[in-house]
Amino acid sequence: MTTDEVRVRIEQLRKELEAHNHSYYQLDAPTISDREFDELMRSLSDLESQYPQFDDPLSPSRRVGGQITKDFPTIQHKRPMLSLGNTYSKEELTDFLNRTEKSIGYFPAFVCELKYDGAAISIHYRNGQFERAVTRGDGQQGDEISANVKTIGSVPLRLSGSGFPEEFEVRGEIFMTKDGFLKMNEERQQAGLEPFANPRNSASGSLKMQDSSEVAKRPLDCFLYYVLSEQLSHSSHWENLASAAQWGFKVPTEDMKLRAETADDIMRFIEHWDLKRHDLPFEVDGVVIKVDAYALQEELGATAKSPRWAIAYKFQAEEARTRLNEVRYQVGRTGAITPVAELEPVLLAGTVVKRASLHNADQIAKLGLHIGDQVLVEKGGEIIPKITAVVLEERPLMASAVHFIDRCPDCGTPLIRKEGEAQHYCPNDQGCPAQLKGRIEHFISRKAMDIEHMGPETVDLLVDKGMISRSADLYRLRAEELLALDRTGEKSVENLLSSLQRSREQDFERVLFALGIRYVGETVAKKLARHFKHIDRLAAASLEELTAVDEIGMRIAESVRQFFEDPAQQELVEDLKSAGLQMEVRLAEGSSDKLSGKTFVVSGSFEHFSRSGIKAEIEKHGGRVASSVSSKTDFLLAGSDMGPAKKKKAEANGVAIISEQGFIEMLAL
Repeated sequence: MTTDEVRVRIEQLRKELEAHNHSYYQLDAPTISDREFDELMRSLSDLESQYPQFDDPLSPSRRVGGQITKDFPTIQHKRPMLSLGNTYSKEELTDFLNRTEKSIGYFPAFVCELKYDGAAISIHYRNGQFERAVTRGDGQQGDEISANVKTIGSVPLRLSGSGFPEEFEVRGEIFMTKDGFLKMNEERQQAGLEPFANPRNSASGSLKMQDSSEVAKRPLDCFLYYVLSEQLSHSSHWENLASAAQWGFKVPTEDMKLRAETADDIMRFIEHWDLKRHDLPFEVDGVVIKVDAYALQEELGATAKSPRWAIAYKFQAEEARTRLNEVRYQVGRTGAITPVAELEPVLLAGTVVKRASLHNADQIAKLGLHIGDQVLVEKGGEIIPKITAVVLEERPLMASAVHFIDRCPDCGTPLIRKEGEAQHYCPNDQGCPAQLKGRIEHFISRKAMDIEHMGPETVDLLVDKGMISRSADLYRLRAEELLALDRTGEKSVENLLSSLQRSREQDFERVLFALGIRYVGETVAKKLARHFKHIDRLAAASLEELTAVDEIGMRIAESVRQFFEDPAQQELVEDLKSAGLQMEVRLAEGSSDKLSGKTFVVSGSFEHFSRSGIKAEIEKHGGRVASSVSSKTDFLLAGSDMGPAKKKKAEANGVAIISEQGFIEMLAL
């Protein structure tokens, strides 16, 4: 063949293989046998190998993998990947539907879809071609796993049809089929390897493998169910889902989704799939209910963690029976004591369960536990095992009752229980080794200061040797004293000290989270950091000033005040300042304080900004973005397609309504 003939043949093979892929994965209607498909793929791979000038990173041959990825880059999500609020009762679901109707003023159309049990994924396309794939991560940022996702046959590398935006994101769930999982485990056992526990964990673990050719061997599949772009042709989720199918995406089939006009429609869909879910070739654990219209989704907004326009109804968890062998007690970094049941190992929902949380003393008393009891165990949310009942008629003779401890299992200090709280605490916060270690482990964790080359074992060793007792001590460590420890070489010490040096550049919001203030998680730390800008202003803030911050309630405010009023914590903060950590928000280029002290609610679509872009612009100039209109709102920034409810609420509260042009003029002042 001439070079031109080779090029034409390669293009022909690629188109043919892509068509067969689409028929197999998207249409579930294969047109050739697996052997014939493999022969076509082999022909393409051979030609591409002989003629590298015709290489294409999106060729179907790339689905067999081969790329090695040792470090997965962290990518910031353009739009946060929020988790859904869960409910296990139809009463709570009805409350959600009623709240939504009340907020909007009428009962909107909802879309019901199955909740797939796998790993969430965000995939970006540009000009109709696969660009990158990113895990959910912490919702704000995730790991790029493009090479691994390319190996999944149901993920199109090039889109078909027309009408797709120049640039867009599609989200979905990567999962493993039941048959594929069983076959994979059979092959592993035949090879003398340990079988995997369940399809969900296997899918998630496969996506983080370093060798994409190994990922290609895993029976992974993907349903894509949510399209995001500023340039979508349709204004509803249902319509855009139909378009996604035409572009070549594998979307939920007609029987697996429903556009519901009434609450009864939703309940019937749930009842149907609660009975039929075990007939599916993959695992599902519930039904997701979403408001269909994008404008209404925008109007309803979101909390810091979950959208207000969607909810997940979870099916009843599976249950197993086993023996209670022992109760152990764990001490958390805040001093909270958590009892843990040690169980006879039992298979539950695809995993072997050996432990279950007992939460607190009240739960132990409520269950009336005795050592040796036969207990019923289920997975709360099908994730965390919990004991739900005791089989009293099978209690052993002379079985001893479980009594909650009265002293800290680590330091022996008498426990306390604060009024109105279910948890017992060890009050020895400055001397209890478990608390000291827990706080330092939290400080060095990936989502906090991200200090590499230092794990729990190193923390245990340094605390036990008396070299550190709090996080600020880490920055006083010297190479010579670390080298004197057992099993520490020059390279490991060099790596640890380099990581500590890099941590000095972590943003203020991560430093604030790393301090371990009770109730101040990642999201709250970001809100507090962006509002107060400097740790000194946060430390001096009153309860009233703290609760004025969006979604900061009295419980969080009191915890923050208690932390900064504690002399030991004041000393810690001063020492961390001296160590060179970032204690204020670093302003981005072009930022200002023009909108300082002003609270905005953003609704609708805009001509010159995306919704996320205009919110970022507000924060860049010192303003604050809230999710719902209240008397504390200064401006409702109204775009096209804004729903009537927010406008009505703004007028009732005397909130100024401004247009996009008005906002631009405000910035120009």
